[in-house]
Amino acid sequence: MDLALLRTFVTVHRAGSFTRAAALLGLSQPAVTSQIRTLERQVGRPLFLRQARGVTPTTIGDELAHKAAPHLDALVEIAESGLEEDSSLRTLHLAGPPEFTAERALPALTELTGEDGQGFALRASFGTADEVLEGLAAGHHDLAISTVRPRGALLSATALCDEEHVLVAAPGWAERIGVATLRRDGPAALERVPVVEVHESLPFVARYWAAVFDSRPVCPGTVIVPDLRAVLACAAAGAGLAVLPRYLCGGALECGEVVALYEPAVPPLRTYFLAVRTGTLAMPHIARAHEWLERAAADWC
Repeated sequence: MDLALLRTFVTVHRAGSFTRAAALLGLSQPAVTSQIRTLERQVGRPLFLRQARGVTPTTIGDELAHKAAPHLDALVEIAESGLEEDSSLRTLHLAGPPEFTAERALPALTELTGEDGQGFALRASFGTADEVLEGLAAGHHDLAISTVRPRGALLSATALCDEEHVLVAAPGWAERIGVATLRRDGPAALERVPVVEVHESLPFVARYWAAVFDSRPVCPGTVIVPDLRAVLACAAAGAGLAVLPRYLCGGALECGEVVALYEPAVPPLRTYFLAVRTGTLAMPHIARAHEWLERAAADWC
């Protein structure tokens, strides 16, 4: 069986779409379709069910993917290691959300990049949960940190840690709103306060309002910046209220740059997952990084 056909097949299986697989492989969609049809003729059974949006693997397709994918990943790993000048220094490709990866994961993993004969080179990229999981499935990353648990058997995930979300604002806003007023009136006291967020849909504020106040926010989004560190800087400068992970705003809370506007009995939490392609934890450098992050995460919660 042609390995090129298997590589295309596994990429389609992971991507769930001929179009996305073609983009990942650098091929045209007709070329991908032709290769899958050739493989289906060799197997003698259909491997995918074509749908309006993407494809779904058949039972035979799932079985073939589970058997072939780990071996193809191992071959790619061997090929990549053979291209490195120093074969003892492996490269770990990590992907995750920019703030958490920069503030938590990368500082922990840099301890493993030394020249003690057991270290590895480290390459990181940032993206949304969907982007990093899609890249992981396609073989672009070795580890992915995501706030979404991946589905299916080709990716496996471990709960890494929970982050607590805090409603914060600059001290001046806290004085204008009044803690007593907020406790009495709840979200109604915040309707005229501008919001600093990462997206127009107000994902952090909306999640907090739903969990704490059982309502939807009606406050306007005044500053939208696609990075939580910038959200914190704008909130501290007085741009408005924000909902931020405690790990990110803890220092600003301690020094008084921002204050917590509300302390619910049960604060909203969000879980981070550490995901890998099934079977790749057999590779020592991936297994070591995975274990190291799990240990480090015990101190992050």
